[in-house]
Amino acid sequence: MKKKWVLAAVSAILLVSGCAPALQNDDEVTQENGDETTAVIPTYQISENFYRTIVPFEPGKARGLVVSNLNTRYDIVEFETGLMRIAQENFSPDNFFFQEGQVLEEDVVRSWLRRKYTDAQLKENELTAEENLGLNPIDTGEGSVEERNERAPIYLAHIMEQDYLTKKEDNSLQLDGMVIGLALNSVHYYQKEQYGAQYEFTISDEKIEEEGKKIAEQVASRLRTMDKTKNIPITIALFQQAPQNSVTAGNFIAYTHLDAGNTGISDWKAIDEEYVLFPSNAAEEDHREDSTYFANFKQDIETYFDNFNGVIGRGLYSGEELTSLKIDIPIQFYGKAEAVGFTQYVTGLVMEHFPAYIPVQVSITSTSGTEALIVKEANAEEPYVHIYE
Repeated sequence: MKKKWVLAAVSAILLVSGCAPALQNDDEVTQENGDETTAVIPTYQISENFYRTIVPFEPGKARGLVVSNLNTRYDIVEFETGLMRIAQENFSPDNFFFQEGQVLEEDVVRSWLRRKYTDAQLKENELTAEENLGLNPIDTGEGSVEERNERAPIYLAHIMEQDYLTKKEDNSLQLDGMVIGLALNSVHYYQKEQYGAQYEFTISDEKIEEEGKKIAEQVASRLRTMDKTKNIPITIALFQQAPQNSVTAGNFIAYTHLDAGNTGISDWKAIDEEYVLFPSNAAEEDHREDSTYFANFKQDIETYFDNFNGVIGRGLYSGEELTSLKIDIPIQFYGKAEAVGFTQYVTGLVMEHFPAYIPVQVSITSTSGTEALIVKEANAEEPYVHIYE
């Protein structure tokens, strides 16, 4: 089979930013961020599934919090990119441009992530009733540490804001949509004493969804009191993050959309998504056919390469459909020729073992870093391959 060798490196960055090779053909617009500034809208949109991003890039007001608030890097990536998928339900990439959250300041997000305080706790912390903004439940201090943490676990781990802008006739940009992600804990971690052992309390799926929807009601109400967000469409999505030891990401469970001016949430749409690890018992039990495809792929690699260290796949399911499969292959190479030969061999196996409708991305790594990237889009006749120099 003839293979197409093209530059696919750093594709994720390009897909999100939508940067064009020639900026002179891009649109210059004015943007108001306190002061009126000039920004650029890239003309070139690499994929209809990704938003063009305003240049220069403006970091979100609460950008750094996500790293400390979410359990794994898989959750961090899925939380952000998954929100963009949900955003497309109401904010088309053809008409809207992406910008990281510029409305919710870091101190606001921090205050919302706290626990609610009792009157005595407010006084102890020298806070007013107006500053009692925590969205997590009150810890009254009554009972044992274990009882308190199981009675009132931390449900809300993080809040992420994404802004969606449109271009007006006067060549200015306007905030015309917002997506809020609420990251919810599936496991509450706590200590019985400072620097002591870590304990955990598993929160049921039903309780996560119930509490998440209650929190969303409060968030929607607060956003409608703010000048910038009182009259724009807002989508709020619930994300159930995975435990700390998970090797796959959590998943979104539901979202709601408020049309411009609507102050209350009227309904929710369920999201049937799940990440599955390959190989695993869960994959064999729930997705036997896909598990067999992966097992045969893995077996063929192990048969011919002695210095192979294993292969791990992470599949995203929407309902019963496998919509994305990302495979990591760590291997020790003794030369560039071997890396090229291995990449060619794996590319053939990808096309041979996986059905055409399954999108597959394979990352081949060594102790020196990433050696090659193989991307097979759904129903593509040829894969895209890049071997790193």
